[in-house]
Amino acid sequence: MPQVSQLAYVVAESTDIPRWRAYAEQVLGMQALDDGDGLALKMDERDFRISVVAGDEDRYFASGWEVADAAAFEETIAVIEAAGQPVERGDAALKQARRVSDIATFRDPAGNRHELGHGYTGGSEAFVSPIGVPAFKTGKYGMGHTVLPALPFDETRAFFVERLGFGVSDEFNFQPPDGSPGMRIHFLHCINGRHHSLALAEMPNPAGCVHIMVEVESMTEVGRAHDRMQAFDVKLMATLGQHTNDKMTSFYMMTPSNFALEFGWGGEIVDPSRHETTHTESVSIWGHDFSVGFQ
Repeated sequence: MPQVSQLAYVVAESTDIPRWRAYAEQVLGMQALDDGDGLALKMDERDFRISVVAGDEDRYFASGWEVADAAAFEETIAVIEAAGQPVERGDAALKQARRVSDIATFRDPAGNRHELGHGYTGGSEAFVSPIGVPAFKTGKYGMGHTVLPALPFDETRAFFVERLGFGVSDEFNFQPPDGSPGMRIHFLHCINGRHHSLALAEMPNPAGCVHIMVEVESMTEVGRAHDRMQAFDVKLMATLGQHTNDKMTSFYMMTPSNFALEFGWGGEIVDPSRHETTHTESVSIWGHDFSVGFQ
């Protein structure tokens, strides 16, 4: 069974590149480097962990998954095709844009676009935040996590778990008290130990993503980012709180591409070979009022 190493990067589409630059530098504390007609948002020694590409919409574009080598790359492609999902091999321009030796694109059963690559070919210059953020938690853990809309849910979950070898860290099955239809959110890990690199949400989302998460190395940096969010009048999507399943302390804010970003610290690391699926009944231990995002 294939083994995905990490969520290497995500790609956002934007109609306003200067707005993304200001948000990335002044609110998130990332380096925003020119990259063709878009931006490479640098979080560590890699050239980028978030790619912002110019487009006709403000939305999420793709999730970039990394495997160990060419053999794992070919094995994963074969599994995806055997599952009935067409795969398109990337050309030289896409390989260059994503800084990989080889790349292929595919869609999951819910229609979300994914990019599969191996062999990082970009630079290795040190990360220097323009506003003094010391570091983001990346490395073997990848850029963070992404939460994607998954309709149909069961088919999409089976694709990642039974075909691509993701493990199930946690299952949250939300049942509204008024008896209306419930919603499932299942949290999946790959082999790097981050509690989840992918979550699937049983809901539609016109922006193509519920949220992405980036993690810093201290609670102080979460607080400083919260102050910057307020200073730059960025829309708050969920108040500060701590999650039940991965113990992440975080808040959520809107990005210029109309999906949310969770800015957090303290996420749990699991042993992928031994972790047993948990079943949580609440999103958070405290805080995380998501109603603010609808105000």
